[in-house]
Amino acid sequence: MVHIIGGGLAGSEAAWQAASRGVRVTLYEMRPVRPTAVHKTDRLAELVCSNSFRGDKLDNAVGLLKEEMRRMGSLIMRAADAARVPAGAALAVDRERFASAVTDAIASHPSIALCREEVSRIPSGLDGPVIVATGPLTSDALSRDIASFVGSEHLYFYDAVSPIVLAESIDRAKVYRASRWGRSLRTGGSHSAGETMAATNSGESGTGSPACGIDDGQGDYLNCPFTRDEYERFHAALIAAEKAPLHEFDDPRFFEGCLPIEVMAARGIETLRFGPMKPVGLPDPRTGREPYAVVQLRQDNLAGDHFSLVGFQTQMKWGEQARVLRLIPGLEQAEFVRFGMIHRNTYINGPTVLRETWQTRRRDDLFFAGQVSGVEGYVESAASGLMAGRNAAMLAIGDAPSAPPRTTALGALAYYVSHADAKHYAPSNIAFGLLPPLDRRVRSKQDRNRSIADRALADLQRWMDQDRVGSVPAGVSRAT
Repeated sequence: MVHIIGGGLAGSEAAWQAASRGVRVTLYEMRPVRPTAVHKTDRLAELVCSNSFRGDKLDNAVGLLKEEMRRMGSLIMRAADAARVPAGAALAVDRERFASAVTDAIASHPSIALCREEVSRIPSGLDGPVIVATGPLTSDALSRDIASFVGSEHLYFYDAVSPIVLAESIDRAKVYRASRWGRSLRTGGSHSAGETMAATNSGESGTGSPACGIDDGQGDYLNCPFTRDEYERFHAALIAAEKAPLHEFDDPRFFEGCLPIEVMAARGIETLRFGPMKPVGLPDPRTGREPYAVVQLRQDNLAGDHFSLVGFQTQMKWGEQARVLRLIPGLEQAEFVRFGMIHRNTYINGPTVLRETWQTRRRDDLFFAGQVSGVEGYVESAASGLMAGRNAAMLAIGDAPSAPPRTTALGALAYYVSHADAKHYAPSNIAFGLLPPLDRRVRSKQDRNRSIADRALADLQRWMDQDRVGSVPAGVSRAT
């Protein structure tokens, strides 16, 4: 038996992985008995921030991580591929379809028991391993118990959510469709993970996911172009807008990869133009020129009636959001399906607590996974759940848990959370810089990244093949 606390991306993936290896699983999810400040439904794996899983090509690290997960039989990737919506070279999903697919798969699995109740303490003395995958919104009671277990208070940072607008309220005469550089899953000189998998899959995941077939060549994003005067007026309004208060006892520390737009705006008038409002690679087909700045809108569901503002996490009060965001060209009459909001993320100091197998150093039978384990991002959270669920199942049946080689994205992420500098630890997205460099020089960055990805997939396959027969490849960590 494996006991999993938390039914988010990591917990759901962990449950699927353990059950797929013939081990019985009890998955505890406190919603709807105990709601959170940002979840809207009782579905498992509900996405509360963006609907994007980021890039889906092998020339970026998160695309490689997705492909490795597909080859490992990931439920999260299967559900995401099935719920795909147009997003250029990225993988974005219809939130409701995605969460429903994960929930249905978990609820119908004969080896998984789904318990809707809050767990307030880390269990001990149970009939099998325990995985804590409670995410950034861990309940106060369990947070205190986790802090007691790890011997110190949690680290934390604040995370913000982007607004969503009703499609019919967008002024289509002022916006234009385009993907940056015309890049989509079918273009850009590098195969998508799904295309590569369909051609080369020899792992455990069955059939590969097709590339997005919705892109008709016009581009997958709606782009709101700014003149210089419009941009400067918008920037001034952002700076002056009233912000939602944070907890008075907290130091407002944000994750650099997901900063609120007001925080970026305060760093200088040009910051947004080199960040989420960058116009490079997005010429307006009506003029043939790049605008001074641009806000991109990404389709948020398959029906195409909701669009989210890309990279526009915000802590503005809701009334201020309506006022300021309607200064964006094309959104003057926007109706907001959801306003942006801010919430606190908590996570443990991974290098002081975890091994590469996602086991804790103090207890062989206790694992952490997801954002509470010190990773950042949807895909990274699910990936940690994949490995924690797999290793918990191995422990339950009497085998030794293991970690993939560091040359893989899965292995590099595990190595980072267990070996980074504990004194300056911060959550991290997967990046090629976390993987060892090639043993040869490759001049082109894209070719270099693709070579790293090819090496990773080959090493992952060798590890999977040897692990099936119980041998340990060189460079692989075994729990002791």
